[in-house]
Amino acid sequence: QVQLVESGGGLVQPGGSLRLSCAASGFTFSTYTMRWYRQAPRKERELVAAITRPGGSTNYADSVKGRFSISRDNAKNMVYLQMTSLKPDDTAVYYCSAYNGFRGYWGQGTQVTVSS
Repeated sequence: QVQLVESGGGLVQPGGSLRLSCAASGFTFSTYTMRWYRQAPRKERELVAAITRPGGSTNYADSVKGRFSISRDNAKNMVYLQMTSLKPDDTAVYYCSAYNGFRGYWGQGTQVTVSS
């Protein structure tokens, strides 16, 4: 059974940091490109960051470049999103996704709220 389980979300003040984690199981993790998306209320889901299989290049949305960092641990089947200098505009549900060119999977999301 395929699972992507996000964790690490919560309430943080502007300027703060959070690290999101995504635990993957049920598929060959190292062969999938992993991505973090987010969706704010009344907005489209947007790509935040991606890391290619098996752990090579990364890319980021312009809005998070220099503040967010994506990484993966293929031995643990984990992908992370380190978020720093958080802004209220970063408030959203953050989703982990896996895609290998043929199949894709989504997690259930974790809420991140940036507010004072």
